[in-house]
Amino acid sequence: MASVLIREAKEGDCGNILRLIRELAEYEKLSDQVKISEEALRADGFGENPFYHCLVAEILPAPGEPQGPCVVGYGLYYFIYSTWKGRNIYLEDIYVKPEYRGHGIGSKIIKKVAEVALDKGCSQFRLSVLDWNKRAMDLYKALGAQDLTEAEGWHSFRFEGEAMRELAGK
Repeated sequence: MASVLIREAKEGDCGNILRLIRELAEYEKLSDQVKISEEALRADGFGENPFYHCLVAEILPAPGEPQGPCVVGYGLYYFIYSTWKGRNIYLEDIYVKPEYRGHGIGSKIIKKVAEVALDKGCSQFRLSVLDWNKRAMDLYKALGAQDLTEAEGWHSFRFEGEAMRELAGK
């Protein structure tokens, strides 16, 4: 396989990122939940105060190959705060196109996020995974992650849509 570069996403990558987000949602059987647009990704990730940061995995062509670099994966993350531990980083999405899996690209993305976390003084690196995605869970555990559902019994909750409006009285 040609060489892989893990780099910070640029504004011009938003189309590729959206394509990969849709592929991830399809893989997770949640395609109907993707409502984000390329414009929103651009505004939210590349404005004055970005809501997220993103890494892309890019396959670099071998010397003499006519095609240019090809984005085959991404990791979208943002910073959160723990009242017990301080700065944290949260990896919202990690995805590698199926035909490029098994080459260590996902591990390289995760390692780069860990590097960013340490550079920013974070004490924890958090992520979530669907309960049926054993391959991902095995990878995270192999890389040293602790399963908080098993270890501490944490469950994730969310408010959205009407429940959030009702809660806010709007």
